[in-house]
Amino acid sequence: MKVISNAHAPAAIGPYSQGYISGNLVFTSGQIPINPDTGKTAEGGISAQAEQSCRNVGAILEAAGTSFEKVIKTTCFLADIADFKAFNEVYARYFTSRPARSCFAVKDLPGGALCEIEAIAEL
Repeated sequence: MKVISNAHAPAAIGPYSQGYISGNLVFTSGQIPINPDTGKTAEGGISAQAEQSCRNVGAILEAAGTSFEKVIKTTCFLADIADFKAFNEVYARYFTSRPARSCFAVKDLPGGALCEIEAIAEL
């Protein structure tokens, strides 16, 4: 196994890694919409936050040597299921290969984030 670390994605805020490579697969940690340059949560509602979360996933995939096109499965978490449509509009621009996905409404996300995305991709 190999740990993935990339300064273009937020540093882990707990005892975990940004991601791991195991065999021919990449597993990203859940990415909330923290701007890695400022350390702050993206402002502007669900669309802006989904955009930043997608960028963060992309940075980890790139550091691992893969891309959005190789994503097999995502798990997405929303603080409010009413944001589902707006979230999907942003998500669809990044995950164009239409990977398998689960999407859940949850009570709370770290830092008051509105969304979180984790991915499994092939190298």
